[in-house]
Amino acid sequence: MFFGPIINLLVLTYHALTGVHIPGAFGLAIVLLTIAIRLLIAPFIAAQLRSTKKMSDLKPQLEALSKKHAKDKQSLAQAQMALYKEHGINPAAGCLPSLIQMPVVIALYQTIQASFDGQHGLDKLNGFIYSPSWKLSNTPDLHFLGINLASKPSEFATAGVLLLLVPLLTAGLQFVQSKMMTPLPVKPYPSDSKKELEEKEKTQDTMSAVQSQMTFMLPLMIGFFSWTLPIGVSVYWNTFTIIGIVQQYMIGGWGGMTPWIHRLAPSANR
Repeated sequence: MFFGPIINLLVLTYHALTGVHIPGAFGLAIVLLTIAIRLLIAPFIAAQLRSTKKMSDLKPQLEALSKKHAKDKQSLAQAQMALYKEHGINPAAGCLPSLIQMPVVIALYQTIQASFDGQHGLDKLNGFIYSPSWKLSNTPDLHFLGINLASKPSEFATAGVLLLLVPLLTAGLQFVQSKMMTPLPVKPYPSDSKKELEEKEKTQDTMSAVQSQMTFMLPLMIGFFSWTLPIGVSVYWNTFTIIGIVQQYMIGGWGGMTPWIHRLAPSANR
């Protein structure tokens, strides 16, 4: 359902770019197709981000409800659902955009991965091409910005030390996006009792530990994948991530990156 159309879009974009003699046509085709796919699913992701931001903004009211219905979980659940309904939030709706976008992302990834698999990958791509005139007669030139997109950073000893920058950049961009999606710490209120302050601190410590693991582990994992996979896959992933960072910033600002931004650029506090 997704693999065939994405392959045809990639190949048509490649043919169009080579037709006007643009160098690095295949790498640029990956970038353009990734941008197109990301913009296509942008409304779904935006809905998810807005829903997450609304729920984050409601934290003070949710805490007040927890305090009010501390001894009655059923009443607490009903009050929370009423609050969500009042502000037009469906807690379960946040999963829908992910379910919609994942098949598209996976199909795009598989298409790019097949492109670097030599003759076997070429045969696989051509097997999905709709028109015989669109088929690729030879493996595309995989050089883009002076780099062979089929090279792997793990082959830096023969391909060049500069390839080591690719997994570092990939992990860095993923960290920024992950950190932006991390909610800011819950602020204590003057009306909080000593017990409530202790509970908040305990909850915050637990959440911080879990979030820190996710915030750092995911970029490290993505960076490792970038180390072992062809650079062309990193081009796709980084393009996807950069657009995600821009969209996240437009909807929710820097999010969990705010303290980091303030340290790096003190003028941002003003």
